[in-house]
Amino acid sequence: MPDHQNAIGGRTGQQGIALVFTLCLLLVILLLGVSAAQMALQGEKAARGERDRHIAFQAAEEALMDAERDIEGQPGAPGRSAMFASDSAAGFAADCVGQPGLCLPAAGSAPPIWLVKELDADDESVGGAVAYGRFTGAAMQTGQGFLPFRRPRYLIELLPFHAPGEEAGAPLGTAAPASYLYRVTAIGFGASVDTQVVLQTYYRKQTAEAAP
Repeated sequence: MPDHQNAIGGRTGQQGIALVFTLCLLLVILLLGVSAAQMALQGEKAARGERDRHIAFQAAEEALMDAERDIEGQPGAPGRSAMFASDSAAGFAADCVGQPGLCLPAAGSAPPIWLVKELDADDESVGGAVAYGRFTGAAMQTGQGFLPFRRPRYLIELLPFHAPGEEAGAPLGTAAPASYLYRVTAIGFGASVDTQVVLQTYYRKQTAEAAP
């Protein structure tokens, strides 16, 4: 009888150990599954964020090109191109209070205008930037699917241009004759409200002599 009880007790102990081992194995599998699911979600989130950043980047590039069209004008639709004469600062004002989107550079050691202004503001008097197509008539679809949720914006700063060998110490607007180039800053938006990309380029208007 004692031997029979010992056998039963041994089998019960083995079954208990097997149950504990099985539960531990199931717990490990569960943890691995949760970890794999989290990694998949993080990967999807990262891919979605990268795609949204790419959308905003393309929108900002489109705004830079729209600014160039604003400066150069288009056949049959010159827009404001006459204001961008290489020797004229007409329309440009401090704090962008003249023509919309046209700014004189900050004076002295002050931060650049494009850093101070709220580029994403709808109010041009606050942000200084103008919306894509404002002066060129260009259209852009927004707010659907993988499209920017709003149109990009840009502002143009007037900077002195000095050819090699010219005196570069004259203050802006006092050189005789003056010659200028433009610093264009654009902000693009992704499909998500929180995604923004800022791009910047320097542009000098083509002259009749330089045109092919």
